[in-house]
Amino acid sequence: MTDLIDLSFAALDIDALGSAEGGLALLVAETGKLGAGARRVNRLTKGAVARAVESAAFEKAKTGDVISLGFPAGLTAEAVQIVKLPAKASATEARQAGAKLAKARGDAALTLVAENHREAASVAQGLTLRTYAFNAHKTDKGTMPGPVTVVCSKPDDVQAAYAPMRAVAEGVAFTRDLTNAPANVLTTTEFANQLKALEGVGLKVEVLEEADLEALGMRTLLAVGMGSEMPSKVVVMHWEGGGDEAPFALVGKGVVFDTGGISIKPAAGMEDMTMDMGGAGVVAGVMKAIALRKARANVVGLVGLVENMPDGKAQRPGDVVTSMKGDTVEVINTDAEGRLVLADVLWYTQERFAPRAMINLATLTGAIIIGLGHENAGVFSNDDDLAEAFLKAAGTEDEGAWRMPMGPGYDKLLKSRVADMKNIGGRAAGSITAAQFLKRFVKDDVPWAHLDIAGVASIPSDTDYAPAGATGWGVRALDRLIADKFEG
Repeated sequence: MTDLIDLSFAALDIDALGSAEGGLALLVAETGKLGAGARRVNRLTKGAVARAVESAAFEKAKTGDVISLGFPAGLTAEAVQIVKLPAKASATEARQAGAKLAKARGDAALTLVAENHREAASVAQGLTLRTYAFNAHKTDKGTMPGPVTVVCSKPDDVQAAYAPMRAVAEGVAFTRDLTNAPANVLTTTEFANQLKALEGVGLKVEVLEEADLEALGMRTLLAVGMGSEMPSKVVVMHWEGGGDEAPFALVGKGVVFDTGGISIKPAAGMEDMTMDMGGAGVVAGVMKAIALRKARANVVGLVGLVENMPDGKAQRPGDVVTSMKGDTVEVINTDAEGRLVLADVLWYTQERFAPRAMINLATLTGAIIIGLGHENAGVFSNDDDLAEAFLKAAGTEDEGAWRMPMGPGYDKLLKSRVADMKNIGGRAAGSITAAQFLKRFVKDDVPWAHLDIAGVASIPSDTDYAPAGATGWGVRALDRLIADKFEG
């Protein structure tokens, strides 16, 4: 796994600032008022900090922006970064400021003078999240940025606030690594092996093989993988941190590579389909995060791992397959495979665990990207309370999400002449008909939400918290949802 930065906390020693090596970062309010540490740095630099804070550049800077002073006289440090951050900044503003500092700091060690800022831990979280690079398959792996020391008035308190944030950052990094990995490396078998290794952080992990899936009747899931040399699997992860209550369930689509099958995709851009297991990656990251921070909740995470390839044994357009539930599906397009995987795993989850609520994640439709771009995931739900709780959690964690409509009027688009339903409903409302398809495999009394993350799981440009590529979107929001709604 990609290592997180070495980040520690220490009491503020203003006498040591002059000899701090690498870089110094100062948090300065929009008023320009300097704390004790910043005043000492200003004095050592003969007023350079004050001049920067009084400049037009600082006045025009937005919250979280960084102004850099290179090779300041009077200091051992090679640079001073001045971060504009109000004393009463929100957690989101502080986190974004930390992420901007991560991009500005370079590779040298960094001393962050946070003093008594109330959101020092959130600044540290932003630094941690943004200091990520996926170099596993490069011969030149670059230089890991040097350690960060956050100096503050109450280091033990800030450390305690940061500890669960770091656990979540570990989960985010795990999700990014999985989603960034090429398909010849992250096969269904290797994916299952990496999830099995999570037993090392306290999860209980089961791997269901193809014979198990056959016995359970997971025919729609198995149909997707018939053309691949890679065996299809379902992995079940348990975290038992609560009492006797039913678990909250997460279900993820894990298509490790998607050619489209017989309904093959165009060649241009097909290499991006290594990320079609992004939903399973998020489930894995959340399960790792809650185990590391020892969440006081019962949570199960299930992922369906398949590869969708064209072959003489692959399913064909026009085939009819029977789900574990017993409903029959006419396969109109073999590239609408994720919903076939999820249908069986959703039903299995309910039959085995009777969850108190259930959320599935999938890079399911290109249509959601047309509708929402790369800023928001689509949220579909049969339960207003669950949907609103998730949207609140996503907003708190600064992860874009937007609720989409559902309704029986869309079901007519899924009617089949030869089976109970078709697996696609045509171009119109494509992300909604996909959600309506999934809803047929959700019991009426189970609060459920479907998150279509096709536009946010992996994107071609930098985000606030991640470089181009896998974002880890959803790990923070779902961890927050579990903490707010399901922990006792």
